[in-house]
Amino acid sequence: MTYCVGMMLDRGLVLMSDTRTNSGVDNISTFRKMFHWSVPGERVIALMTSGNLATTQAVISQLEERTKAPAERQNSLLEAPTMFQVASIVGKLLNDTIQACDEEAGEQAAGQFTATVILAGQIKGMEPRLFLIYPEGNFIEASFDTPFFQIGETKYGRPILLRGHDRAMSFEDAVKLLMVSFDSTLKANLSVGLPLDLLVLERDRFEPLHQRRIAEDDPYYRAVSVGWGEALRLAFETLPDYNFGT
Repeated sequence: MTYCVGMMLDRGLVLMSDTRTNSGVDNISTFRKMFHWSVPGERVIALMTSGNLATTQAVISQLEERTKAPAERQNSLLEAPTMFQVASIVGKLLNDTIQACDEEAGEQAAGQFTATVILAGQIKGMEPRLFLIYPEGNFIEASFDTPFFQIGETKYGRPILLRGHDRAMSFEDAVKLLMVSFDSTLKANLSVGLPLDLLVLERDRFEPLHQRRIAEDDPYYRAVSVGWGEALRLAFETLPDYNFGT
């Protein structure tokens, strides 16, 4: 399984993903699910993927045209004039790849190669934008009413984001909020696991402001995990007691 979050703020975009993939409890691996490309001073684009690993890797490979010699590679995401067209390119490629995999595998495997993508980025002269792209190739865009997208195992970390997100919050507070959301998900579901990948895209910067991989022994992550658990216990203890009296 997977857990990825793309969050929109007034200052820009914050993305976080886990790296665990599994085909059963005895076959667990680590694969990167976050990818980004930038043209300094012109654009920055990031993707996070959830779903069948073969499908998502095929999509990323085709975007980077890895079958060509390095000098001949031409990433179409770096040429599209708008983020809407970038989303259209990714959506069509995703759907075409899923259909090709289904056709090759046969009817019995239909539906096994599905995948979903979060797309984030900014092109010079335009606003930062955030999209959720479905397996069918269609997509929706984040807004003031829907300022973040989740893919994968979303239910455990969603309540924290709903209660804590504020578009005016700092990048640092957004990262802390995502840490709590991911920690809650990791505690509840073994199919989501460390390390985590973090990417911060500041408005009009056109290259990552901050990126890092967060391992299990990361001191900040461990402090947030322990602190959140203690804070929940303290909050529970301050709630009014239930009374069995008549």
